[in-house]
Amino acid sequence: YVAAVYEHESILSPNPAALVDRQSALELMGRNLDIYEQQVVAAARQGAQIIVFPEDGIHGFNFTRSSIYPYLDFVPHSQSMKWNPCKESYLFNDTEVLQRLSCMALKNKIFLVANLGTKEPCERSDPHCPPDGRYQFNTNVAFNADGMLVATYRKHNLYFEYAFDTPPDPDYKLFDTPFAGKFGMFTCFDILFFEPAVKLIRQYNLKQVVYPTAWMNQLPLLSAVEFQQAFATAFNINILAANIHHPALGMTGSGIYTPVKSFIYHDMESYGGKLIVAEIPVITTDYKTNLEKTPGRGSEKGNDQLPPLFYAEMMYDNFTFVPVWGEKGELQVCANTLCCYLNYQQAVLTDELYALGVFDGLHTVHGTYYVQACALVKCGGLSFSTCGQEVTEATALIDFQLWGNMSTPYIFPLLLTSGITLDYADHRGWKNNHYFISKNRTSSGLLTAALYGRWYEKD
Repeated sequence: YVAAVYEHESILSPNPAALVDRQSALELMGRNLDIYEQQVVAAARQGAQIIVFPEDGIHGFNFTRSSIYPYLDFVPHSQSMKWNPCKESYLFNDTEVLQRLSCMALKNKIFLVANLGTKEPCERSDPHCPPDGRYQFNTNVAFNADGMLVATYRKHNLYFEYAFDTPPDPDYKLFDTPFAGKFGMFTCFDILFFEPAVKLIRQYNLKQVVYPTAWMNQLPLLSAVEFQQAFATAFNINILAANIHHPALGMTGSGIYTPVKSFIYHDMESYGGKLIVAEIPVITTDYKTNLEKTPGRGSEKGNDQLPPLFYAEMMYDNFTFVPVWGEKGELQVCANTLCCYLNYQQAVLTDELYALGVFDGLHTVHGTYYVQACALVKCGGLSFSTCGQEVTEATALIDFQLWGNMSTPYIFPLLLTSGITLDYADHRGWKNNHYFISKNRTSSGLLTAALYGRWYEKD
């Protein structure tokens, strides 16, 4: 099927904390919706059957609970109701944004997924009801090609979004399409947690996911395109990921991903939005992870001068590292219960420092979640203290096998190359209670090769 995602440079309110009336809010959102409309037309012209827009793309961000109120649409949350906002605009008040989105889908005969702020009044008798008598949600909506509202999803894992409430229970939301079967949806920070993202995929055996996001890139392990790809690969699904475009805030990185191929956009230099359209297969079979090539356990003899252990901060976590020296070798580094192993070979020695790092613990900055990570990274400079820094360019081509005795089945294989481009491992999978990835010769210089494990039970 043909899919489209749009990375949108949103027109933002100059002062999001200011209180404005509904009319002014609609005016600002209308300017973003005008751009959406042009992109829907462009995508439909290229044969797209579905288009996905980013999180916060219509209203922006950094609101307070009261300042975002005029920007919120009312969305009926009951699934029983069939409603076409374009044709039945009279049914509810404050649905101007939904009406426009619905009409775009209808006019262009395309499935459309967008993110907006929504409000729902609640009863005092509801124990979760906020003091002001209403819920405010960060919401994804999906419309079918007739403009019908077919699914609403309220973001569960909020990322310092004080204007919004967490829904009382996680939403598991699907919608059906004639071209690729069922799609699931979740938003941004949700991708790092079991609820509802992982549970949704496993419970419904989903093969297609739409993913609006407003993601701030963080190298070396959580760049948007790097993690989106790893998620598609780990769960053997297609992901249509639309990010917002604000390079000054570190926000870029969208793509259409299959488990073995990706069409991405990552641009920290230029301004303006970007439409990606790609034809991808509907996944019916499971890609077999290749298990023929197994990592050797490396002989212990002859290692008189073991490379030194050192510690450095990476992704706000205290990693234990060993330097990757020389043209080839076998390394191991451990922390807590996790041991990481690396066999490597470089055809040409460059003047770049690489290191193999391990972290097994609770990550506590910008969210709390338990991580088990084995990571081969290029350091920022030549001193140990630069390992873990954000690096975007590299020249070293390294053949490697990387493996670890992970305690969780949820492993995201990261493979990021120079200029924030992506590559795929030659082989990956489980062998003797160890997860491994291997690669002969990346397409360009290696930035990161990592096993990013999420141990959800320990969050």
